Amino acid sequence: MAHERMRAAADDSSQSPVGAVGKVTVPIPPGGPGEVLVALRGGSEVFAAWCSEPVGRDVRVVVVDAISARSVIVELLPP
Repeated sequence: MAHERMRAAADDSSQSPVGAVGKVTVPIPPGGPGEVLVALRGGSEVFAAWCSEPVGRDVRVVVVDAISARSVIVELLPP
C-alpha cells in the first residue's frame, strides 16, 4: 500500500495545466488554435491553445481551462 502511494506521488502526469503560465509560440488567431509552451511537471509542454481574443507570438498567458489532454483555453496574463 505505501509503495502504491509513493508511485502515485512520483507520477504527476495527471497534473492539470490550469493556472500555469505559458508563452505563445504560434499566434492564436480569432476562433482558431495557436500554440503555447507551458512550464509544467518540472519541464515545459506544448498545448494547442484558444483565447477569446487574438494573441501574438511571445505573449505571456495563463491557462484558465483544459478542454482535453493537449488543448487549453488561455487568457492574457494580467500586468
